[in-house]
Amino acid sequence: SEHYEKGLQLYSKGVFIQNKNKDLIPDYFKFVKGLVDSSDLSLNISRELLQHDRQLKKIASHLEKKIKSELENMLLHNREEYITFYDTYKITLKYGMYEQFGLNKEKIQDLIMFKSNKSDDYITFKEYLDRKPETQKNIYYATGKSKQSILNLPQMDVMKDQGFEVLLFTDEIDEFMIQVLGAYNEIPFKSIQQGDLDFIDDIKKEDLKSKEKENKDILKAIKKALSEKVKDVKLSARLKDSAVCLVSGEGLSMEMEKVLKQMPNQMDVKADKILEINPDHDLFKALVKIYEKDSDKISSYASILYHQALLIEGLPIEDPTEFSNNLVKLMIESAK
Repeated sequence: SEHYEKGLQLYSKGVFIQNKNKDLIPDYFKFVKGLVDSSDLSLNISRELLQHDRQLKKIASHLEKKIKSELENMLLHNREEYITFYDTYKITLKYGMYEQFGLNKEKIQDLIMFKSNKSDDYITFKEYLDRKPETQKNIYYATGKSKQSILNLPQMDVMKDQGFEVLLFTDEIDEFMIQVLGAYNEIPFKSIQQGDLDFIDDIKKEDLKSKEKENKDILKAIKKALSEKVKDVKLSARLKDSAVCLVSGEGLSMEMEKVLKQMPNQMDVKADKILEINPDHDLFKALVKIYEKDSDKISSYASILYHQALLIEGLPIEDPTEFSNNLVKLMIESAK
């Protein structure tokens, strides 16, 4: 059970000393049950002295290495059995990576697995690197409530086109864990929902700059209308079929913001949201025409775009009344 109380029974020369010794195994291996019988421990040792006993620390270190070795062996030679184990205890392992500012991350990282946009099967970080293109500079990941919700993200379009594999993070701990890990074998982790993408070619970048310059007035107007909601509004290099998406700046992500706000003592934290618009989408072309005819209308359309992007990201609509009123207004105008 995931909620099994940590600790091993401790014996000395067959004589019972303690029922649940919590110092024998680390928290990330708390699921291990059993007993330890050592001939090197004093029968008269107190619980207080046990915590500082050198022999006990040696036993604990040996146990940790042995448990890790057994799990690695299971992963390598009995994948199905390991997956059954992993589905039950993956959260414990992931917390072990995150706790104490990643102190034990290198001990556990090779036991961690994720599913991806290319496979229904779990893969390790090593397996990801073994099959990535040599030119790929990052280990890409995306976060969401479920595999399907992540696969439906607009940001996935460009990853499919590039043929890049994306790890799917569906547990709340995942992104916190990966922030602590930082990189694997010196290859950094990169969210496709944060910051700029590093593989956009120079021609695409120049084309985007040209379009942003050409449409600077409407982008400025949309940004002004959403000034209290987003940090920036820009044309997107990552969108293909979708009209709009929200990404966060470097640092706190929108998924991390959601998790932190659910905590008992709610933290007043906000990710820097950036609204990205597809310059080649018919919707943006329609917005440009509307802005040229009547620039005052852009505020309502900007609000609809923003709330649409929130819904796509699985975030709650901040002002349902405003969203509803703007939709009604749009439908009435389209009927005229």
